[in-house]
Amino acid sequence: MQNSTRNSGTGQTPDTTQGPDADATQSAVPGGVRRPRIGIPVRLSNSAEDPDPRVAKANSLFGCIVSLIRDVGGEPVLLTPESLEGGLNGAPGSETAGGGAPGSGRADGGTSDGVKAADAPMALDGVVLPGGGDVDPRLYGEEPGPSLYDVNAEQDRLDIAVARRALDAGTPVLGICRGHQLLNVLYGGTLVQDMTPGTVPHRQIPAAANRPWVWHEVTISPGSKVAKMYAGAANPEPGGTASADAGAAADEAAADDAGAIEVKIASGHHQAVDRVAPGLLVTAVADDGTVEALEDPDRWVASVQWHPEALELTEEQRLAPFREFVEACRTP
Repeated sequence: MQNSTRNSGTGQTPDTTQGPDADATQSAVPGGVRRPRIGIPVRLSNSAEDPDPRVAKANSLFGCIVSLIRDVGGEPVLLTPESLEGGLNGAPGSETAGGGAPGSGRADGGTSDGVKAADAPMALDGVVLPGGGDVDPRLYGEEPGPSLYDVNAEQDRLDIAVARRALDAGTPVLGICRGHQLLNVLYGGTLVQDMTPGTVPHRQIPAAANRPWVWHEVTISPGSKVAKMYAGAANPEPGGTASADAGAAADEAAADDAGAIEVKIASGHHQAVDRVAPGLLVTAVADDGTVEALEDPDRWVASVQWHPEALELTEEQRLAPFREFVEACRTP
């Protein structure tokens, strides 16, 4: 992580030894502007071994996140279990797509995978905790129920270790879907293991890889970090497209009389935040009261239950949240 302290976080000085010309080859964009290094823990489950369509979708979305981070000026750094040995090591995301076995440092459905390089320590400017399988309920003091899928102890260890080191260092963190739930657990909260169907649909039943989303509105608190992430998407660039399934999700974000922002989002989760952890604020909710976003008011830590990387959204709607996050990582 970075050796500087952000907000109230207290950091440790990491080993930032680099190979020759590492900054020049990995961290510069045209004009000499430094690319913030964004750590992303890889997905360890392989859809070839688990036929649940949600596993393949999570791996594909991992690749989307890597691409979006790069597109908005960040340098993706893929973090593997080996990354935890002697500090957080990783490999900048490459342009190579392909398969890989669990633990290989490659997402089997991703579009922008990377080759692990445990001998290349990288100081991180930010961390994204992506979607994936269910967090082990034992981590929040409950016994596992029958509805869980893709519970992976190694994935939990990797994601938690990466998140803890980021929090200790005061490094900005963005959680997405599983990452949102994981942050709540890490801060001391609990989860609903399987949501009861209600007035707002949160997932496709049954799950399907080709129709992963339901679309519903969330109300985002004005002035929150998540509100700032979506302020840039209020006026999408011309030429963006969205599928018919997205419907009104391609509409502009609308502010109500109280200043809250209404955004239609891509939702695909069967778990949710139950008891909100101490130290976190709820900054977005669905009409049924589901906690859709959380943030730490004392540091740049925020999470969303939905998928801002969903391909059905316009290009600008996908880029804007990640652009805001990367800019936060760029600021000392």
